[in-house]
Amino acid sequence: MGNVMLIPARRQVGSNARKQEEEKPKLRVAAYCRVSTDSDEQATSYDTQVEHYSNFIQKNEEWEFAGIFADRGISGTKDTIRPEFMKMIEHCQRHKIDLIFTKSLSRFSRNTLDSIKYIRLLKSLNVTIEFEKEGLNTSDVSSEIYLTWFSAFAQAESESISQNVTMGKRRQYKEGHFAFRYKNFLGYRPGENGEPEIDPEQATIVSRIFFAFLSGDTPEQIAKSLEADHIPSPTGKPTWSKTTIRNMLQNEKYAGDVLLQKTYTADFLEKKVKKNRGEVKQYYITDNHPAIIPRDIFQEVQLEIARRSSKRKVSCRRTKSGR
Repeated sequence: MGNVMLIPARRQVGSNARKQEEEKPKLRVAAYCRVSTDSDEQATSYDTQVEHYSNFIQKNEEWEFAGIFADRGISGTKDTIRPEFMKMIEHCQRHKIDLIFTKSLSRFSRNTLDSIKYIRLLKSLNVTIEFEKEGLNTSDVSSEIYLTWFSAFAQAESESISQNVTMGKRRQYKEGHFAFRYKNFLGYRPGENGEPEIDPEQATIVSRIFFAFLSGDTPEQIAKSLEADHIPSPTGKPTWSKTTIRNMLQNEKYAGDVLLQKTYTADFLEKKVKKNRGEVKQYYITDNHPAIIPRDIFQEVQLEIARRSSKRKVSCRRTKSGR
């Protein structure tokens, strides 16, 4: 083996040193902020996060401000419903961001699988994430095991909160308390005492639909009739669908009653809402508010719906057997 000779590094002085310093690219730094509700307390937290990171990043002369990505009033359990989060990921994929600051892992994501997936994706793009609360930095090779633990804790906390909210709502339902929804619902408006009262003009349309059906009209025919008279749908559109008509005909609220928990959330992570077919308890409140349709008329409509449905099924069976 020959002799090894050390050649020391040459110290850069004068214009050469300044040139290298000028050519050194600045670190492109961004921040992600999120709050899950629009409450006053959460709004303050949201504004504080945005202001803090904007000032923190822009005052560092060695950094280039790459933006603040902030989702307000959105859950962290699912990535695709967070537009700013997905926009940030897109910027990372286009190599516009080198470093991301976020308050905590739970702000980044409350879904363990999503959290680890995006952490690994960003690491593959050479993007580092700094989690302030946990004191973790994804550039540290030993950080992933801790991030997995913290992600699992964040998801468990989110699931616990979701269960508490659900239990609270069901407790209110059991006591007969609920929020009457007026949006996209024809026939009622909030009264002076906060309780629902009949909107006379809209109630006329509701009655027209029920009595037209009992007179023999189909939901399709009723929809076309309303469109011909330029009557807007519950959503304010000029067109009506047979599904809208059918749903109105089966809505017990028009008889003054309320059926609570018609739907339920099957998976708190996916936020999938399913029709309740007996999977969870329901609560029926009679005479909750003034009826637009008399109870006997409403029941007659339900029997007519069942009769027509049965007739269609028999007709379909005959058609199939005739083939």
